[in-house]
Amino acid sequence: MSGKGAPITGGTNASGLDIVVIAATWHDEITNGLIAGAERVLEASGASYRLMRVPGSFELPVAAKVALDAGADAVVALGVIIRGGTPHFEYVSSAATDGLTRVALDTGKPVGFGVLTLDDEQQGFDRAGLPDSKEDKGAEAADAAIRTALALRALRA
Repeated sequence: MSGKGAPITGGTNASGLDIVVIAATWHDEITNGLIAGAERVLEASGASYRLMRVPGSFELPVAAKVALDAGADAVVALGVIIRGGTPHFEYVSSAATDGLTRVALDTGKPVGFGVLTLDDEQQGFDRAGLPDSKEDKGAEAADAAIRTALALRALRA
Protein backbone atom coordinates (compact mmCIF):
# COMPACT_ATOMS: atom_id res chain seq x y z
CA MET A 1 0.00 0.00 0.00
CA SER A 2 2.71 2.44 -0.97
CA GLY A 3 0.53 4.38 -3.36
CA LYS A 4 3.27 3.87 -5.96
CA GLY A 5 1.78 4.00 -9.43
CA ALA A 6 -1.49 5.59 -8.28
CA PRO A 7 -3.21 7.73 -10.90
CA ILE A 8 -3.36 11.49 -10.62
CA THR A 9 -6.84 12.48 -9.49
CA GLY A 10 -8.83 15.68 -9.82
CA GLY A 11 -8.63 18.55 -12.24
CA THR A 12 -11.48 17.34 -14.46
CA ASN A 13 -14.54 19.26 -15.57
CA ALA A 14 -17.51 16.95 -15.19
CA SER A 15 -20.26 19.54 -15.37
CA GLY A 16 -23.24 17.99 -17.09
CA LEU A 17 -22.57 14.53 -15.71
CA ASP A 18 -25.08 12.93 -13.33
CA ILE A 19 -23.39 10.50 -10.97
CA VAL A 20 -24.86 8.33 -8.24
CA VAL A 21 -22.73 7.35 -5.26
CA ILE A 22 -24.00 4.08 -3.85
CA ALA A 23 -22.55 3.09 -0.49
CA ALA A 24 -23.01 0.09 1.75
CA THR A 25 -23.75 0.64 5.42
CA TRP A 26 -21.30 -1.83 6.98
CA HIS A 27 -18.19 -0.44 8.75
CA ASP A 28 -19.64 3.05 8.99
CA GLU A 29 -16.52 5.01 9.93
CA ILE A 30 -14.53 3.64 6.99
CA THR A 31 -17.46 3.93 4.60
CA ASN A 32 -18.16 7.51 5.65
CA GLY A 33 -14.53 8.34 4.85
CA LEU A 34 -14.93 6.79 1.40
CA ILE A 35 -18.12 8.79 0.83
CA ALA A 36 -16.45 12.04 1.89
CA GLY A 37 -13.56 11.44 -0.52
CA ALA A 38 -15.92 10.71 -3.40
CA GLU A 39 -18.00 13.78 -2.62
CA ARG A 40 -14.91 16.03 -2.54
CA VAL A 41 -13.90 14.90 -6.03
CA LEU A 42 -17.42 15.14 -7.42
CA GLU A 43 -17.97 18.62 -6.02
CA ALA A 44 -14.61 19.86 -7.33
CA SER A 45 -15.41 18.45 -10.78
CA GLY A 46 -18.78 20.18 -11.07
CA ALA A 47 -20.68 16.92 -11.57
CA SER A 48 -24.15 16.63 -10.14
CA TYR A 49 -24.45 13.69 -7.78
CA ARG A 50 -26.61 12.07 -5.18
CA LEU A 51 -25.91 9.52 -2.46
CA MET A 52 -27.88 6.31 -2.01
CA ARG A 53 -27.25 3.80 0.78
CA VAL A 54 -27.78 0.04 0.54
CA PRO A 55 -27.44 -2.56 3.31
CA GLY A 56 -24.15 -4.13 2.20
CA SER A 57 -21.66 -4.64 -0.62
CA PHE A 58 -23.67 -7.58 -1.96
CA GLU A 59 -26.48 -5.14 -2.83
CA LEU A 60 -24.26 -2.67 -4.70
CA PRO A 61 -24.59 -4.26 -8.17
CA VAL A 62 -28.38 -4.23 -8.33
CA ALA A 63 -28.57 -0.64 -7.07
CA ALA A 64 -25.89 0.40 -9.58
CA LYS A 65 -27.83 -1.24 -12.42
CA VAL A 66 -31.04 0.56 -11.50
CA ALA A 67 -29.26 3.93 -11.18
CA LEU A 68 -27.58 3.57 -14.57
CA ASP A 69 -30.76 2.31 -16.24
CA ALA A 70 -32.59 5.32 -14.78
CA GLY A 71 -30.21 7.68 -16.59
CA ALA A 72 -27.16 8.22 -14.40
CA ASP A 73 -23.98 8.71 -16.42
CA ALA A 74 -21.88 6.79 -13.90
CA VAL A 75 -21.98 5.17 -10.49
CA VAL A 76 -19.43 5.22 -7.70
CA ALA A 77 -19.81 2.01 -5.69
CA LEU A 78 -18.40 2.11 -2.15
CA GLY A 79 -18.24 -0.68 0.38
CA VAL A 80 -16.09 -2.43 2.95
CA ILE A 81 -15.68 -6.20 3.22
CA ILE A 82 -13.40 -7.49 5.98
CA ARG A 83 -12.11 -11.05 5.97
CA GLY A 84 -13.45 -13.23 8.75
CA GLY A 85 -13.10 -16.84 9.72
CA THR A 86 -15.61 -18.20 7.17
CA PRO A 87 -15.79 -18.26 3.34
CA HIS A 88 -18.39 -15.45 3.50
CA PHE A 89 -15.67 -12.91 2.63
CA GLU A 90 -14.84 -14.64 -0.65
CA TYR A 91 -18.49 -14.99 -1.66
CA VAL A 92 -19.42 -11.38 -0.97
CA SER A 93 -16.20 -9.97 -2.48
CA SER A 94 -16.65 -12.04 -5.63
CA ALA A 95 -20.35 -11.23 -5.96
CA ALA A 96 -19.76 -7.49 -5.55
CA THR A 97 -16.80 -7.40 -7.93
CA ASP A 98 -18.32 -9.63 -10.59
CA GLY A 99 -21.71 -7.95 -10.28
CA LEU A 100 -20.35 -4.43 -10.65
CA THR A 101 -18.24 -5.49 -13.63
CA ARG A 102 -21.29 -7.03 -15.27
CA VAL A 103 -23.34 -3.88 -14.63
CA ALA A 104 -20.70 -1.72 -16.31
CA LEU A 105 -20.50 -4.02 -19.32
CA ASP A 106 -24.27 -4.52 -19.63
CA THR A 107 -25.05 -0.80 -19.42
CA GLY A 108 -21.99 0.53 -21.22
CA LYS A 109 -21.57 3.03 -18.38
CA PRO A 110 -18.78 3.34 -15.83
CA VAL A 111 -18.84 2.04 -12.30
CA GLY A 112 -16.13 3.54 -10.10
CA PHE A 113 -14.99 0.64 -7.93
CA GLY A 114 -14.49 1.70 -4.34
CA VAL A 115 -15.16 -1.59 -2.60
CA LEU A 116 -12.41 -2.30 -0.12
CA THR A 117 -11.62 -5.99 0.43
CA LEU A 118 -9.57 -6.11 3.60
CA ASP A 119 -7.80 -8.50 5.91
CA ASP A 120 -8.46 -6.25 8.91
CA GLU A 121 -10.11 -3.00 9.90
CA GLN A 122 -6.82 -1.05 10.01
CA GLN A 123 -6.34 -1.57 6.28
CA GLY A 124 -9.68 0.18 5.80
CA PHE A 125 -8.68 3.13 7.95
CA ASP A 126 -5.46 3.37 5.92
CA ARG A 127 -7.43 3.62 2.64
CA ALA A 128 -10.53 5.59 3.66
CA GLY A 129 -9.29 9.13 3.11
CA LEU A 130 -9.49 9.92 6.81
CA PRO A 131 -7.04 12.44 8.33
CA ASP A 132 -4.47 9.71 9.16
CA SER A 133 -5.10 7.62 6.04
CA LYS A 134 -2.40 6.88 3.49
CA GLU A 135 -4.85 6.64 0.60
CA ASP A 136 -8.29 7.92 -0.41
CA LYS A 137 -10.02 5.13 -2.32
CA GLY A 138 -13.37 6.95 -2.34
CA ALA A 139 -11.78 9.87 -4.17
CA GLU A 140 -9.99 7.52 -6.56
CA ALA A 141 -13.22 5.65 -7.37
CA ALA A 142 -15.09 8.90 -8.06
CA ASP A 143 -12.27 10.19 -10.23
CA ALA A 144 -12.20 6.94 -12.20
CA ALA A 145 -15.96 7.13 -12.78
CA ILE A 146 -15.70 10.74 -13.99
CA ARG A 147 -12.74 10.14 -16.29
CA THR A 148 -14.30 7.02 -17.78
CA ALA A 149 -17.68 8.74 -18.33
CA LEU A 150 -15.89 11.58 -20.14
CA ALA A 151 -13.84 9.13 -22.22
CA LEU A 152 -16.96 7.18 -23.20
CA ARG A 153 -18.72 10.41 -24.12
CA ALA A 154 -15.81 11.34 -26.41
CA LEU A 155 -15.77 7.86 -27.98
CA ARG A 156 -19.49 8.09 -28.75
CA ALA A 157 -19.23 11.59 -30.26
